Order: sequence, then structure tokens, then C-alpha cells
Amino acid sequence: MTAPRHVAVLKGGLSAEREVSLNSGAACARALANAGFKVTEIDAGHDVALRLAEVKPDVVFNALHGRFGEDGCVQGVLELMELPYTHSGVLASAIAMDKPHAKTLFAAAGIPVVEGVVATVGEAAAEHLLKPPYVVKPTNEGSSVGVHIVRPGDNRYPQGLTEGWHYGKQVLIERFVPGRELTVAVMGDKALAVTEILSTTEFYDYEAKYAQGGSRHVIPARIPDAVTARAKELAVKAHQALGCRGVSRTDLRYDDTPEGSGELIVLEVNTQPGMTSTSLVPEQAAHVGLSFEALVTWMVEDASCER
Repeated sequence: MTAPRHVAVLKGGLSAEREVSLNSGAACARALANAGFKVTEIDAGHDVALRLAEVKPDVVFNALHGRFGEDGCVQGVLELMELPYTHSGVLASAIAMDKPHAKTLFAAAGIPVVEGVVATVGEAAAEHLLKPPYVVKPTNEGSSVGVHIVRPGDNRYPQGLTEGWHYGKQVLIERFVPGRELTVAVMGDKALAVTEILSTTEFYDYEAKYAQGGSRHVIPARIPDAVTARAKELAVKAHQALGCRGVSRTDLRYDDTPEGSGELIVLEVNTQPGMTSTSLVPEQAAHVGLSFEALVTWMVEDASCER
């Protein structure tokens, strides 16, 4: 019998999403072991190349989130080492993580995006650069880290963003789109399902995503069939516009409010979506009949190196 292939699972890392990544990595490692792979878990710090050189895996399962792990940096290390790895490559990862640049590509591909501006933290703190309500977010963080909504009547930028702000010198300011929070996982070039996310907090922020009881997932989303089809179409188009591979997840807003526009807007693409057994992507895979073990096995088999 041929020995199982050796998979190194990168988790943890150096970003603000470290704890999320530790959970994703541990869950993926367990599933891969259950699927018959030899698995080595690596908490990916600055010595990740040395650790990988010692371990000598056949494939790397990248379960990192946020800066360094999701923005093309660790992907570049893996390319230099000529190690096949899961998820998107260097360029797609870097562009998807840079929200303003990703929006430019989406718009060029005919994908609807919300209007917005890029400004320094100081400029945004000095005055309203858009008419409230609007959303302020870091240009290159995930998991809704640092995201704030400015409502009508708020007379200045949220205090938390000018005191202790450490998410870069620039922010992205976008018009707030009311309505439903939707998300679509893409596997290869196929959209799996549409999930509606119902948050118990003000919006689908970090707490709602990861705190117990912070949100509820409705799958399939209770929306018209035409909207479901359009959401899937847009998710695949966004995946392809960025040049993603493997699994990604596209977040959208659907304005079905009583006086709303009915618009369906792509917010962003996550090239390294959460991967615990209860995360959105594994939930959608299960919805279409694919177990967690089968999902991560497919991702390992789909892994590649762009060199």
C-alpha cells in the first residue's frame, strides 16, 4: 500500500487573524489525517521556510489568514521553495487582499461594486468624505478587522480608529449598502451555494463571525431564484477576475429593503476563507453533499506551484 502523501498545514501566523487561523488549521489537519494523509502542523512565523525545509512535505495546506498568509507573501516563499500549495497564487492573493485594487479589477470585469474613496486615517477623521451612512475599513485586512459603520448624526470618525489604529495609513470608505449579507463559496470554477448571514451584532463584524452565537447562517438563502443565480454568477466572475484557484468565498450585499434599489453588490473575495467544520465554506460543501474530509482532500489534490 502506498504511504499517504505528507501535508504540512500552515496555521497561526503573524496577523490580527492569528486565532482564527489556529482554529482553521487545527480543523483542517484533523480532517486531512482522517482522510489518510500524513500531517504536520506548523505555526507559521518568520522561520516558516526553515520549518518547511526540515519537514519536507509533498504539499502545503495554507490555513493562514490575514497579512503574510493571505496577501501573497507566504505564497511567494512557497513558490521559491517549489512547494505545491492550496488556494490562490501570489498575484491573486495580493490583489484580493488589497481591497481598492480588487474593486478596480471587479469593475473592469463588469462586476457591480459599491462606490467609495481611499483616504488617510487623518483625512477620514477630519471630516465626512461620504454622506453617512458609510463604511470605513482597512485597505488590506480580513475578517472585518477594524471595520466601522458611520451612521447619520455621527459627527466624526469613530474614536477607536484614531486611537490605537494599527492597520495601515490608509482606509477605504464606502457607501453603506442596506439589506441582506450573502456569501458564495467557489470551488474550482463552480459556485457551491448562497448563504445568508444573520448577525446578532450591528453588522457582520469580527465578533459576529467568531463569537459563540454571533451570527446564524441560512443555507440556502431565502431569496428569489434569479438573485441566487446572479449571486453565484458574480462569485465565479470575481474568482476568475482575480485569477483565483482552489477555493474562495465572495461576500455580497443584496438590497431588498422596502425602498431599496434591489442591487446585488460584490464586497470582496476571500482567498483564504475560514475552514473550521462549521465555517461557511465547509457548510456550503456539506450542503451540496461534500464532506469536510472530501473538501480538504480536493484542495490538496488541487494544490499547485505556479513556477
